[in-house]
Amino acid sequence: MTADRRGWRAGRGLADVTGEPWGVGMMGYGMPDQRTRGILSRQYARAFVLDDGHRRVAFVVADIGMFFQTTVAAIHERLSARFGTRYGPDNVVLTATHTHCGPGGHGHDILYNITTGGFRPRTFERLVDGVVEAIARADADLAPTTLVLSRGELHDASANRARAAFERDPADERARFPGGIDPRMTLLRLERDGRLAGAISWFGVHNTSMSNRNRLISADNKGWAAHRWEQDGDLVTAFAQTNAGDLSPNLELRPTDGPTRDERDNTRIIGERQLAAARGLAAGPGVAVEPLVDVRHRWVRLAGRPAGSGRTGRAILGASFAAGKLTDGPGSPLFDEGRRNPVPERISRRLYRRRTALAAAHAPKDLFLPVGSLRWVQETYLLQLVRWGHLHLVCLPFEVTVVAGWRLRQAVATELGVDVEDVVLQGYANGYGHYVTTPEEYDEQLYEAGSTIFGRHQLAALQDAVVELATALRSGRAIDPGRPPRPRRVRWTLPLGSPRLTRRDRPGVRHAPSTARTGETVTATFGTDHPNAVLRPTYLRVERREEDRWLQVADDSSPSTTITWRRDRALRFVADVSWVAGPPGSYRITCVGSTDATTSPIVVH
Repeated sequence: MTADRRGWRAGRGLADVTGEPWGVGMMGYGMPDQRTRGILSRQYARAFVLDDGHRRVAFVVADIGMFFQTTVAAIHERLSARFGTRYGPDNVVLTATHTHCGPGGHGHDILYNITTGGFRPRTFERLVDGVVEAIARADADLAPTTLVLSRGELHDASANRARAAFERDPADERARFPGGIDPRMTLLRLERDGRLAGAISWFGVHNTSMSNRNRLISADNKGWAAHRWEQDGDLVTAFAQTNAGDLSPNLELRPTDGPTRDERDNTRIIGERQLAAARGLAAGPGVAVEPLVDVRHRWVRLAGRPAGSGRTGRAILGASFAAGKLTDGPGSPLFDEGRRNPVPERISRRLYRRRTALAAAHAPKDLFLPVGSLRWVQETYLLQLVRWGHLHLVCLPFEVTVVAGWRLRQAVATELGVDVEDVVLQGYANGYGHYVTTPEEYDEQLYEAGSTIFGRHQLAALQDAVVELATALRSGRAIDPGRPPRPRRVRWTLPLGSPRLTRRDRPGVRHAPSTARTGETVTATFGTDHPNAVLRPTYLRVERREEDRWLQVADDSSPSTTITWRRDRALRFVADVSWVAGPPGSYRITCVGSTDATTSPIVVH
């Protein structure tokens, strides 16, 4: 394919995808008692459409834990209804930042709905509609744009949380990642008339600065960085994931620990460090990206797939999965991370002796849950290889460790005959299939290996699959895309968080201060209706008086505000709105509900 001389046309779009803020299990840590009760920061979908004059790709980064096949299929269907054949699995990339503090229940896979109260129709609809709207806004925003690629390093925003497994990898591969981290940051910036219009940053670190004890919706460190940068002007900026499988933002390798012992401060600081690195790359030199788009995609069944080193197995979670990740979010106290689970170990040994194929695929994993045989998860996934000029994205629905990511990138680069630095691994894309470790890391059976659900040959099978895509891309030939998995039909929902049986109360102010000092945290209390009755674009406003007008200075997307709901003794909903007071002046706080409730003026000194 030759480049179109007209150059790039690119568009940017942003839309809200914040789900139910009350009573819904959060997606990520899998803790049954971690249910939403307020908003610390809102969730957004950020979309970019890149068009070379012949072909286009829509790339989405959403502030969610992960996409599921049900959501992916619904987005494709609604895009088809709205745009015809313009967008589909061959040119839409749906990625997640992997925040662990957003409401779940937006898929039909049983495993992921056990702790969310089942399928959540309101959260599902908000996510699907928001992603489609973000793409539509990016499509409408298409305009001549220059694309520039920059690379740098960030060394103080991640720590290897699976060092014992990493140390099993060959020395030459470990030498590429001093300290066990991947410090690479890749930035694609969009410029119009010499000014920054948007940016996509790829940097690997888990979006887990907020812990599994948090109950407030949060886009975590990557969402913090994106939202803060966008306050600079007419920008859409996304902080995408790459091979973050064994990289934690908790620099002391304990939950909520590093750089400080406060999870909100850590979210801000790790976000600030990513933002500073990205801003530096955006302001520095870079390489212009040739206007050329190409994509190969294929639905691949990972279960029972042959590879050079052996055959994968059906999806099975290990005992280390049940233990959770001790550095970020510990799970069940009945299990330990690593091979220290005597009962599952004894059962597994017996099964491995009787079923040699099972042992060849999964040993030495201590078997826990056969989620594939139970049909609790999907086993067929959408894989994509996207080319934008000299940049190539390997888009996979997995959490990939740094060395596993290196092997995948190297395999694609070798097949394409390009520099491996021009290949970026995009994780958490178009679905979710847990982790990918190297076979050497797999033998340690830490959390990441216990969550490598198709066994020790999973990486080899994926290498073969992406090389097939690279071969087709290099030769310019089409490839059979295969078929998506059959849709899930299980849609059970528990009444937790449902507004149906809640009486409707008229919102009103219960308490608010009349004065405050700059920098002081002001809290106003309101009686309100059920927060899930209508998923609103904001649940609060802070306004400052300017002469005879009230001008909005903050809402529930602002870092200076928090809204938390609770129930009083009469089971009526009460909202506590907190705001860090701004410069001296007269302010008022409004709680948005079926009707608005607004405080009297609050004088800030």
